[in-house]
Parts: sequence; structure tokens; C-alpha cells
Amino acid sequence: MKKIQRTTTDGWESLKAFTAARIAMGRVGSSIPLKQSLEFQLAHAHARDAVYSALDVDALMERIKTFGLPRLALHSQAQNRPQYLQRPDYGRLLNDTSAQLISESAYPCDVCIIIADGLSATAVNQNALPLLEALLPMLNYKIAPICLAEQARVALGDPIAHGLQAKLSIMLIGERPGLSSADSMGAYLTFNPRPGLTDEMRNCISNIRPEGLPCAAAAQKIFYLVQKAFQLQLSGVNLKDNAGLLS
Repeated sequence: MKKIQRTTTDGWESLKAFTAARIAMGRVGSSIPLKQSLEFQLAHAHARDAVYSALDVDALMERIKTFGLPRLALHSQAQNRPQYLQRPDYGRLLNDTSAQLISESAYPCDVCIIIADGLSATAVNQNALPLLEALLPMLNYKIAPICLAEQARVALGDPIAHGLQAKLSIMLIGERPGLSSADSMGAYLTFNPRPGLTDEMRNCISNIRPEGLPCAAAAQKIFYLVQKAFQLQLSGVNLKDNAGLLS
């Protein structure tokens, strides 16, 4: 009689309540069960779709209108998604039309907010507006036009905020999708933004999404860092998130 292989459960099963990571999948013989194998393939497909997703500029522009702030639609030098993925340097530079638009819209201000597609426009389409709804009422600062940037890398925020004469930039951008987090958005804060800065000059709040760091909690963290950045006149590795620590 042919021996039937049965699924063996995993001792880490109870930990699945605390993480969306791919743990405690069990096994069938020396392999993982078919159900978990198919779920992995589906998650991989979602991640690929997120990388090629597009920023919903029209819908975001319409909803941003309710905040009563000027809006700018910008684009990097990457003309399309394949070029964006193959030439990261193009995603860090504004095209000529956008640079001219920023020059015409500039005025001295405190905070510039940039909404960018990054590596998951899906994450931004879903999470950027709920975050701004929680964050903007806290920001008692002069706000620059809210910018929507397509085919953008993190560093594109530097020429945008610098051109708009902002003292600090907040870039909301889609993060590289993982196999359990294709909808993860990051927020990057940079004090005194200007072209040529590198990543140690920024603060990052990662995994902003309902199953990760909820928008309301992320807004509180961003607000705390904004206040500290203006107080200390810096951002990056020398600006620590000490909120909630015992004194």
C-alpha cells in the first residue's frame, strides 16, 4: 500500500498572531504544503504588480484639494517605468517642465510634502491621503504646495523642496514591496533639503500601512520628528526618535 504523506504542523504556529511574515508554514515530507506554495506565488505576483503600479494622480489631486493647499504634478527624468527601474539616477532628477513649474511656484515656507510613487504606487494610493488627514491638522507651519511626483526616488524630494524654498521636506513614497507587504509606504524627513544630500541626512518611518504602522500612529511620529528637526535644526542620524522613552 502506498504511504500517504501528511502535513506536519510547525511549533511556531502561535507566533503567526504577531507577524505577517511567512513563518510556521508546516511541511509535507521535505517540502512545504501546496496551499502555502500557492500563497507564496500569489504574494510574489502582488509584489511584482506593486512595482509596476501607477500613481493615481487625478484621484489624489482631487482629494488633496480638500486640504485647501496648492498642488503640483511633477515628474522625474525617467520617462516610463522600465527606464525608472533601469536608471535609478533619472528618478532622482526633475525633468525640465517640472523644474520650471517649481521655479514659478516657489515662496519661502517651512514644510514641503511630496507624494511619490517610488517602488509601490499601490501603497501611496492607499495610504498617503489617510496619513495626511491625520498629519496636516498638527502642522502649525507654513506649507508649500503639495507635490505629486511620478517615477520618483527618495532623493527627488531634495530638488523639489529646495526649489520651493522649504526648510524641511516630508516625502511619502512607496517602499520596495515584500512578499507580505506590497502596500507598505515610507516617510522620509529631511531638514534643509538641497541637491546632493545622501541618506544619512534623512529620517525614515517605514511600513506605514494598516497591517504595519497605522496612519494615525505614523502621523504622530512624523510630527514629533518635525518638531525636533526645527528645534535642533537638523535631521538624519543625529536626530533620534526618543518619544515615549523614560527621562
